[in-house]
Amino acid sequence: MKLAISACLVAATIWAQPAAAPAFEVASIKASDDLSGHSGVHTTPGFLRVQNESLQECIMVAYGVQGFQISGGPSWLESQRFDIEARTAGPTGDDQLMLMLRTLLADRFHLALHRETRPAVGYALVVAKGGLKIKANETPGNSSTHHSRNSFTAQNMSMESLAATVSDALGTPVTDATGVSGAFDIALKWSPEESPAKAVDNVSTVPSLPEALQQQLGLRLESRKVSMEVLVVEHAEKPTEN
Repeated sequence: MKLAISACLVAATIWAQPAAAPAFEVASIKASDDLSGHSGVHTTPGFLRVQNESLQECIMVAYGVQGFQISGGPSWLESQRFDIEARTAGPTGDDQLMLMLRTLLADRFHLALHRETRPAVGYALVVAKGGLKIKANETPGNSSTHHSRNSFTAQNMSMESLAATVSDALGTPVTDATGVSGAFDIALKWSPEESPAKAVDNVSTVPSLPEALQQQLGLRLESRKVSMEVLVVEHAEKPTEN
């Protein structure tokens, strides 16, 4: 009887142990000396490469948030740039790679953060009067996005992803309230506020982003109060290079 009880206690202890956080098999981190300005995050099954990105950008990618959703942290959070290369033991998809990146940031940057929900003034993306000016892409395929400071093109983009892209461009929360499903091929060009388009007879030749959404896509932004999730950075340290 005692042996049976002991076995049950051992089994209970094993089941009670939390699962280990997913982690890369090998990872290299170093301060970036790339002065070209090129940066980005690239993945293939089982491999992650971060080129010339800040810790803030890494948090954004790992947790799927925008820059305005990150609060606190050291003074170098946005300014110091890093190069990261990390591999898994076998082929791994992007969702799992992002979980592994979270573990890497905690282990190597000693990143500690918590989530808060805060009220904010934002926008809802809705269908404009007259309806959509784009058609759904009925051909299944991978999604892709290419963007610059005042334009982007995308293949097989959902309305939810479009709202996130607009949110990033505006630096304010934007939620998808279109009620439209499916994926779309999108091309959008606008005039950034900090660099107004050249004018002809005092009329701007390129619309603002809200105007471009309505004129080019048949969508509009509707001001709303929203609840926004914020990641508060409690602690972070510069990593020791490999």
